[in-house]
Amino acid sequence: MRERFTLGTVIASLAVLAAFVAAWQYLPPALGIPGFMMPGPKAVWSEFVRMHELERPWLHTGVTTLEIVVSFLIGSTLGAVIGYILAVLPKVELVLSPYILGLQIAPKVAFAPLLVLWMGYTLYPRIVVAVLIVFFPIMINVLTAIRSMDPDLISLARGLSATRWQIFRTVEYPATLPSLFSGLRIASTLCVIGVIVGEFVGGNLGLGYLLIFGQGMGNTAMVFAVTVMLTIIGILAYAAVVLVEMKVLHYLPRAQHHTV
Repeated sequence: MRERFTLGTVIASLAVLAAFVAAWQYLPPALGIPGFMMPGPKAVWSEFVRMHELERPWLHTGVTTLEIVVSFLIGSTLGAVIGYILAVLPKVELVLSPYILGLQIAPKVAFAPLLVLWMGYTLYPRIVVAVLIVFFPIMINVLTAIRSMDPDLISLARGLSATRWQIFRTVEYPATLPSLFSGLRIASTLCVIGVIVGEFVGGNLGLGYLLIFGQGMGNTAMVFAVTVMLTIIGILAYAAVVLVEMKVLHYLPRAQHHTV
């Protein structure tokens, strides 16, 4: 059975967070670590307030969020469509799989400067890098889900004179949804990484730019503040996928849902 959040689990989770914040604030000074190397929560909050007045962090947050949403939608759609095509056309998979695998293995950091040269200092290189990262886990999950289906179900549908579209809509599509959402959970976190990698390379907007800016100034508190903001965005993206999954897969037994 799937465990649900209760008041006790919420209190325990908040207690863990409080212990972490307290250790973050008091442990580094006790160990002799200077504040400019490991700023505490108070220093990070003060830096965030300063950024709010001078660095326009909400503008950068909005740009990064837009890039994450667009790249997630494009990457997940491409991954699902291509995964389905490769699953139903094995010969096409044999032809294209080495190139898809090579594209996945190649370091995305190496692509980012090239994309900036080709597309300029715009949002497009960042989105393309994130799409390349999001695409693969979705494709693999959909491909594996269709390949692992019971072939008798498809044979039964064909025996009932179902068309190819009807087989997909009534048999294959519902069967792939659990695996698809598992891939979407992974992709929602990887998408944040992909966008930040793209922002590291070029441009003057986005939280990735603020990270590089803070690092260049030696402002560790600023780096920590931006990292916390990115973490919150990643958690919200993951939570959004979980909420949609709970709505779409409400018919499944609770044991088939994932809590994390």
